[in-house]
Amino acid sequence: MKNIFKVGDQITITKLVERQDVAAFNGEVVHEVCSTFALAREIEWSSRQFVLQMKEADEEGIGTMLTIDHKGPAFVGETVEIIAKIESIVQIEIICTYEAKVGDRLIATGKTGQKVLKKEAINHIFSKFGQR
Repeated sequence: MKNIFKVGDQITITKLVERQDVAAFNGEVVHEVCSTFALAREIEWSSRQFVLQMKEADEEGIGTMLTIDHKGPAFVGETVEIIAKIESIVQIEIICTYEAKVGDRLIATGKTGQKVLKKEAINHIFSKFGQR
């Protein structure tokens, strides 16, 4: 793993909330806002940007945690900005805090965790559960 970032470094991504991002189960829309699931995907993508730059060719990132503290809604057609910031790097684990906003409106805060492991190690872990 390349040690190219430090605590406090930030990466920002944006996501336009689309119809397929709304909260829905079994085809029934619950709320016309960005779902927790869709928001989680984008939050993970934001912190993965660090991993993509840090990992070597024989390595890959794997999630260790994700927290989402909802603060407000993001509606279809709005653009969510997610600012991921490195809180700590301890050996192979990267912990990020983040803020998700629509303009000045805070949508969510929380943390993500990812480890950077050799692909071979990840495959070994998965094989313990019958997957390759």
